[in-house]
Amino acid sequence: MDRALAMARVSPEDPFASLAHRDRLSRNVPDLDLYDETEISTEILARRAMAAEQSALSVAGVTKSSGAGASRGEIGFALVTSDGFAGGYRRSYSSISVSVVAGEGSSMQRDHDSDARSHDSDLRGPEEIGREAGERAVARLSPRQLETRRGASVLFEARQARSLVGHLAGAISGSAVARKTSFLRDQLGKQVLKAGIDLVDEPAILRGAGSQPFDGEGVESHRLSMIEDGVLQQWFLSTALGRELGFDTNGRGRRSGNSLSASPTNLSLEPGDKSPEELIRRWETAFT
Repeated sequence: MDRALAMARVSPEDPFASLAHRDRLSRNVPDLDLYDETEISTEILARRAMAAEQSALSVAGVTKSSGAGASRGEIGFALVTSDGFAGGYRRSYSSISVSVVAGEGSSMQRDHDSDARSHDSDLRGPEEIGREAGERAVARLSPRQLETRRGASVLFEARQARSLVGHLAGAISGSAVARKTSFLRDQLGKQVLKAGIDLVDEPAILRGAGSQPFDGEGVESHRLSMIEDGVLQQWFLSTALGRELGFDTNGRGRRSGNSLSASPTNLSLEPGDKSPEELIRRWETAFT
């Protein structure tokens, strides 16, 4: 505490830094069922990792393993402020991952699969994870090169779509906007995606990977529509970032060590009116 006070005395004044307003503090902290008391031994974790690896290696075409792992852990978060907030929660997690190589020589391909859940009972089985990793690696073998074309429709596999959403989340973070490093910093209220696309952040999903009963400042977190019908609606904001950008916090303050930034919780693209299978059937004849 003495060191923290000494650092505060010599730190430059930040005109935007402050505690969250008392009216925004969470008063009824919801139970989101984020903690699982199940005890998992290291022996069980080792067996899970080996089962996932063996399942992947049993897929025809897989030639070697790049490694497999399983983990179990928990974290706790407690926050007390001089404005009257006091709260905390615990979160547990279980995970399994495996990576393998398919093919030989210059035609080798690598892929992986993994799963992580707050409750151990929700975790996909190691055999399923291993089989999926093996099949993904084999599916990469003997790729075909398409002829040059214009106006082609592109379907992104779920993992690639997740990566694109991750880049988008970084661009609509208040931190990136305040630093002027976001390519969307001048696009608030404008069309940034195709009409019909909605991007939603929901912090109150039971057992959700990014769920939180309150944010890093004690502010109650609500469901946010970040992009609606393709139009950018808002940034991810903490109190300080909101003040700097001329807005109120929207409960997305995130603590990491001694720093406070703003980031999403459970961010997802809302489903459209067609299933992935329907989309594939719509264009499958164009690439045969």
